[in-house]
Amino acid sequence: MTHDPQRVVRIGAGAGYSGDRIEPAAELAEQGQLDYLIFECLAERTIAIGQQARLADPTKGYDPLLAERMYAVLKTCADQGVRIITNMGAANPQAAAQRIREIARELGLTQLKVAAVIGDDVLEAVQAGDFRIEDNGQPVASLGERLISANAYLGVAPILEALQAGADVIVTGRVADPALVLAPLVYEFGWAADDWDKLGQGTVVGHLLECAGQITGGYFADPGRKDVAGLARLGFPIGEISADGSAVITKVAGSGGQVTAQTCKEQLLYEIHDPAAYYTPDVIADFSQVQITEIGPDRVAITGGRGRARPETLKTTLGYRDSFIGEGQISYAGPGAQARAQLAADIVRERLALTGVQTDELRLDLIGVNAISSAQMASAARAPEPQEVRLRVAGRTASMKEAVRIGNEVETLYTNGPAGGGGATKAAREVIAVLSLLLPRSLVHPSVHIEEV
Repeated sequence: MTHDPQRVVRIGAGAGYSGDRIEPAAELAEQGQLDYLIFECLAERTIAIGQQARLADPTKGYDPLLAERMYAVLKTCADQGVRIITNMGAANPQAAAQRIREIARELGLTQLKVAAVIGDDVLEAVQAGDFRIEDNGQPVASLGERLISANAYLGVAPILEALQAGADVIVTGRVADPALVLAPLVYEFGWAADDWDKLGQGTVVGHLLECAGQITGGYFADPGRKDVAGLARLGFPIGEISADGSAVITKVAGSGGQVTAQTCKEQLLYEIHDPAAYYTPDVIADFSQVQITEIGPDRVAITGGRGRARPETLKTTLGYRDSFIGEGQISYAGPGAQARAQLAADIVRERLALTGVQTDELRLDLIGVNAISSAQMASAARAPEPQEVRLRVAGRTASMKEAVRIGNEVETLYTNGPAGGGGATKAAREVIAVLSLLLPRSLVHPSVHIEEV
């Protein structure tokens, strides 16, 4: 394709996590005058949970809100020529792509190309090799049958391939979050795969956009210190990116929230270990010289990102069955609430010992008194008596049966414990945990499957 050096590409961020709001994405699609709409919906554990769902049902494993999001934006984007890129495929991008095609047909859309990016599932390669876990140095084999998934972080290459093939909607599994933004920039501007400074600057922009409402004031807001208006209808961000990678972060006019130098600086530092060496599959980005400048209301210019050669390994997330957690909660209110809640905690602790409930870890917290830190206890002793306290008991166990018993014991406080307990709840769940390893690129083979509606 011919690359226009004067072109400005407008990319909207439609989601910052799996359960994010849907209305701001619809607003972006309708009013954002976009070229691309991205949805970043895949956290570390999300894909492992998706793998578990796929194992139970081969048609599942993608984001549970995928259909609702597509119903909200697909027709508008198709009518306006806005291309959608998302990692909502999670553990099953092909099933997700099929569901999108079904929705497109329901909406009367034709000649829409939907691409699935696969190849991030590297479980077989991991099991066949002799790799060690980065977190603890143990061999992957130490996880045994508890290992349920291994997904490598892909970069821009397969997304770029899908764009070059004319895909209107691209759904991936595990890719690096900034790659959802970086890929269309590489495509639109023809950046070379080793133009490290442009890739580094594009990664800065992707990192700023990936969490959606965080940069428009959502995670930033702190009443009395950092007031943000209109949070109930928070607008999600738009990046206006030029061929040199420089960008302006903004949002739909009239939407809630704000885009300022402060909101952008906080998001720039979000989840960054070393600002001078942010590792991605495409580049080791350097954020240390980034310049953030307010150039107008809700318009912030971003320049100065740099980069150096990409790493030779890809971060790979291992999902494994870790344990089970049982939980029970109950509230006490009125005079003596804290003392009654503490007595309830003492009773449950003793009951769990008397009945032989086996826990690897046990917490008994008075929410609002000592749940965050035990250091709160000293100040809590001098504080005014709270009018309401909620006891939370949670324990880690080796089986679901043992986990269930924890919540049951809390529930028995209704009639067997201190007076006035109410609002008891209980739950038990399996814990899917994650670890990481570094996998050689040569063992990862992404591919693209495109079908037309």
